[in-house]
Amino acid sequence: MKKSPVRSKTVKEKPVSVVTGAAGFLGSHLSDYLLAKGHKVVGIDNLVTGSVDNIAHLAGNPDFKFIQQDVTEFLFLEGPVNYVWHFASPASPIDYLELPIQTLKVGSLGTHKALGLARNKNARFLIASTSEIYGDPLVHPQREDYWGNVSTIGPRGCYDEAKRFSEAMTMAYHREHALETRIVRIFNTYGPRMRLNDGRVVPAFVSQALENKPVTVFGDGSQTRSFCYCSDLIEGIYRLMMCDSPLPVNIGNPRELSMLEFAKVIIAAVGSKSKIVFKPLPQDDPKLRQPDITRARAMLKWEPKVELAEGMATTIAYFKTKVGQGSSPRSKLK
Repeated sequence: MKKSPVRSKTVKEKPVSVVTGAAGFLGSHLSDYLLAKGHKVVGIDNLVTGSVDNIAHLAGNPDFKFIQQDVTEFLFLEGPVNYVWHFASPASPIDYLELPIQTLKVGSLGTHKALGLARNKNARFLIASTSEIYGDPLVHPQREDYWGNVSTIGPRGCYDEAKRFSEAMTMAYHREHALETRIVRIFNTYGPRMRLNDGRVVPAFVSQALENKPVTVFGDGSQTRSFCYCSDLIEGIYRLMMCDSPLPVNIGNPRELSMLEFAKVIIAAVGSKSKIVFKPLPQDDPKLRQPDITRARAMLKWEPKVELAEGMATTIAYFKTKVGQGSSPRSKLK
């Protein structure tokens, strides 16, 4: 009896994602999320503000490859790429005030190179933009159709304008080359893997409270922020990449807190003896920050789930392992 030929099973290839800034706070969490979703991940980072500690747990994972490279240089990768997630950039005031030229370069040249890679591979592209493109807003809460109130020549301009340019470049590639693009505007986010000394309010308040040092509030503390836990943010960003719209989308938590109120929340959560001290408000520091997430709710069926108390408990536990360790020196690019 003649045997019928054995048919080989078709093995579905895993999608390949390139994550720039993969060793950073959000880039590393995104890499974890993508791997859990069955992606192969190529992480690119020059480690200026990122840290190998954030991705050390991925060592030996056959689906993760790390390349130490400046994304402002030509990006060449062999093989297929399905998604490019451009997260590379200094993202905290202490970083972009110290590295203004590098910040502008990664927002312009780096975005251009990452878009070029996506076009070459016919991959979908997502730019990690920021609520800072709204500047010191005159509209509250901030909707995606608000154009912003930004000083091009102020000390924060290097970051704000780098991100505004990267959005414009992304839309130019979408219109000129029909590239599939997505734009996420990230509002204040917190969680494990933030650097203690990165100048953002969560690590600053938590580290001060853990050491029973004065908690520094700028101005009179009436300025507001809205804090989204990192796992909620990453899920929203993933949904955005997989949707069908190139429109910018705010991803953040609409629960708004004054800085004075937030300082009191942190001191209580830590059980600290810290007192609150006030210092002058930095130049161009936004007075209000709250996302309107109507578009995210409608398009992505997304809204944050992690309550502040829950997210802060995990974050404080992480910072307890870091307080007193100091920080490694940061190399600089020209």
